[in-house]
Amino acid sequence: MKNRGGCVCKRNNCLRILVSFSIFLLLCSLFDHANFSSPPFPRLEKNKISNNSYQMVQENSKQDDIDLGGKGSDEDNVVLPPLDCVIFTGEWVIDDFARPFYKEEECEFLDESMTCNENGREDTMYQNWRWQPRDCSLPKFRAKLLLEKLRGKRLMFVGDSLNHQQWLSLICLVQSSIPPSKKILTSYSSSLTVFKAEEYNATIEFYWAPFLVDSNSDALDRRSGQVDPIIATETISKHGHNWKNVDYLIFDTYTSWMKFTYMKVYRSDLRMEYDEIELPVAYERALKTWAKWVDENVDPQKAHVFFSSMSPAHVRSSDWGNPDGVKCAMETTPILNSSKPVNVGTNRQLFGIAVNITGSMKVSVDFLNITTLSEYRKDAHISVYNSFHVKLLPREQKLIRDADCLHWCLPGLPDTWNELLYTRIISQS
Repeated sequence: MKNRGGCVCKRNNCLRILVSFSIFLLLCSLFDHANFSSPPFPRLEKNKISNNSYQMVQENSKQDDIDLGGKGSDEDNVVLPPLDCVIFTGEWVIDDFARPFYKEEECEFLDESMTCNENGREDTMYQNWRWQPRDCSLPKFRAKLLLEKLRGKRLMFVGDSLNHQQWLSLICLVQSSIPPSKKILTSYSSSLTVFKAEEYNATIEFYWAPFLVDSNSDALDRRSGQVDPIIATETISKHGHNWKNVDYLIFDTYTSWMKFTYMKVYRSDLRMEYDEIELPVAYERALKTWAKWVDENVDPQKAHVFFSSMSPAHVRSSDWGNPDGVKCAMETTPILNSSKPVNVGTNRQLFGIAVNITGSMKVSVDFLNITTLSEYRKDAHISVYNSFHVKLLPREQKLIRDADCLHWCLPGLPDTWNELLYTRIISQS
């Protein structure tokens, strides 16, 4: 009896061991197939970032999804934001996974005056911020998809030095998807420069017209700002004929108006005499002349027209609670409190004029409201990291006298402007 009972016990023990071992193997199998990961330290969203928000950043930032080479870039894979989503309202989130889109040294067309790291800036965090709309997400930027949309077409930025930066940004965003022998940059005049993607027969162009209407500041030797501009608010023909037969037109005008309270305006086409009139009056006259040209010369069935709102400057550090600062110099993070408006001196009266005029035109104009989202980016300016100033002035003098708090480092904020433009273009088509 004892021996038989002992055998039963041993058999039961064997069964228990066998069952336990089977369960162990099953758990190992499940663990092996589970998608466990150890997320890096989550930086930002207002002052902290929620688990759900961080998951969103991580999932939306995989390198396979942000493929400038166009891998998996057919249109079926593009998720567009809903039509009622306001993509210009949101917040900045840090995204080390998928920002920046490119590096300074990877874009041969980048102007050295904008390559802040090469010019001595040591921090790079300003390149890693991604714009996250409040109620939706922007589609992943796919360079080849955009180039396909532009096949056989012309895209032209028209305006001032900020539009010039956005033009360079877009070239840098797409150029790595084009074979070296199939891309070329050509200046046709002092006003018109063209980047061509030959295998797509597509061009990305920039036309210099800082006031849109004619002015005495259009010539190359008048662009230094040493001479006060005199504008012809009723005349645009000198520039306008260069904009015809363009498929995508992106206009802006603001920077060249910023330092004046009164503008000098020619009395007639003879341009012998001028009056000084209030800035908002002159701005409205100029935009009405531009709007009239668009309505009379653009076929909305063939072309798309965009107007970019003003890019802000950050010249008073007290605007963001840093009274001891020197303009935007040494700023390394954005203004993170997006729950209230930021006042950095942007002329909201001119903003309202642009909104009203573009909204009342016969030809539909897509208003790209980059102003508010850019006002948070006190950290992203060229500041003292301009190649010219780096070479000539000692550091202390650069900080006080020469911080450029109007233009932006590249890669940087203008890449986001182009994400928004890209979203509009692929949504329309």
